[in-house]
Amino acid sequence: MHVAELWRYPVKSMGGERLETAELLIDGIRGDRVVHVRNGRERIVTARSRPMLLGHRGTTGPDGEPLVDGRPWKSADVARDVEAAAPGSRLVRSDEPGRFDILPLLVATDGAIAAFGRDGRRLRPNLVIGGVQGLAERTWEGRRLRIGDVVIALAGLRARCVMTTFDPDTQVQDVGVLLAIQREFDGRLALNAAVERPGVVRVGDPVVLDD
Repeated sequence: MHVAELWRYPVKSMGGERLETAELLIDGIRGDRVVHVRNGRERIVTARSRPMLLGHRGTTGPDGEPLVDGRPWKSADVARDVEAAAPGSRLVRSDEPGRFDILPLLVATDGAIAAFGRDGRRLRPNLVIGGVQGLAERTWEGRRLRIGDVVIALAGLRARCVMTTFDPDTQVQDVGVLLAIQREFDGRLALNAAVERPGVVRVGDPVVLDD
């Protein structure tokens, strides 16, 4: 097995950036989901209720600061776009662990994505592990992945939500996607995971599955 893809989402609920190398910290990939959308009642807003947020792409600038569609996340233009996608909301930076819905990493496999039969971006993984047969990931709960010196603890399979129903490019909704996940995969795809031993991982790195 090997690392096939690495993804970071500098702005929660926006499109992400594909990486060749990623530094994994105890709280996930450095720079992942460090900016989020918050409404006037100080609640986090996500693409579950405001899917047009997915039409914007978060990346990381050379200085490590998040960008939205290539612009500084604090810029007035970005603020107007966020207001249009999620009225009454603004972007806020937070490095707190609570910025993640469950655990800091989501690990998917090429076998499960092939079985899913749709764009793997709908699952919003951080790591895609290649060289995996079929739905083997469903037997990985409670095990560990070793990538060089990095150790990733795999928790449970992720219960999927309405975000999978939105096309990552057009935001057109297809509720049949989530119905298919519920019917064919018991509502769960990919694995919630945590970093046990930090370090740097690269696309192409060998991956070992341990008990």
